[in-house]
Amino acid sequence: MWRMDRNSPDGRGNRRERKPPRPLDAARLDEMALAYVARFATSAGKLSDYLRRKLRERGWEGEGEADLHAIVSRFVELGYVDDAGFARGKAQSLLRRGYGARRIEQALGAAGIAEPLREEARGSDAERRRAALVMARKRRFGPFGGGSGLDPALREKQVAAMLRAGHPLAYAREVVNASSPEALEEWIDEAAD
Repeated sequence: MWRMDRNSPDGRGNRRERKPPRPLDAARLDEMALAYVARFATSAGKLSDYLRRKLRERGWEGEGEADLHAIVSRFVELGYVDDAGFARGKAQSLLRRGYGARRIEQALGAAGIAEPLREEARGSDAERRRAALVMARKRRFGPFGGGSGLDPALREKQVAAMLRAGHPLAYAREVVNASSPEALEEWIDEAAD
C-alpha cells in the first residue's frame, strides 16, 4: 500500500509494506462470527463458509483445530442464525422481484439450506404465478409489451428469458401468450382457489 509522506523532500511518499493479518484464535474467530451475523441475515451454511474462508486467509494460532461446527451450532441455538427464517425471507424477496421456483431453489441451495426448509420456502402456486406476472410486467413481456401480435421469434426470446429466471415452461408460455393483463390475473386467481 502506498502512503504519502508529506515530509519527504520529493513529496512522493514512502513504500510501506502491509503486515499480514494476525492468525485467528478462538476469541477472535467468535468475534468475527458475531460481527457477521449482526451485519447480515445469514444461514448456518453461509456462516460456516465465511468462517472457513477467514481461516484460509489468516491461518489459525489457537490450540488444536478451530471448531467451526461448535460456533455455528451455538449461534443457531442462541437464535442469531435461523435457517428457516432466512429461507422464507430470501424466497419471498426473490418472488417479489419476479424470479421463479428454480432460481429460488438454486439460491437457497447455495446458502446451504436443507431440502425440507427449501420446500417450505418455495411459496404457493399462486405466489409463483404472481412472480411470473411481476417479471413480465417489469420486462414488458406478453400483454405488457404494447404490441398486440408478437413476432414468434420475439415471443420465444421472452419465453427463454423467463426460463432463465427460473419459471417453468408452462408458466412462461402462459404469460407470454396471454391476451391481456386481466387474463393473467384470472390465471393467478385459479391457483389461489
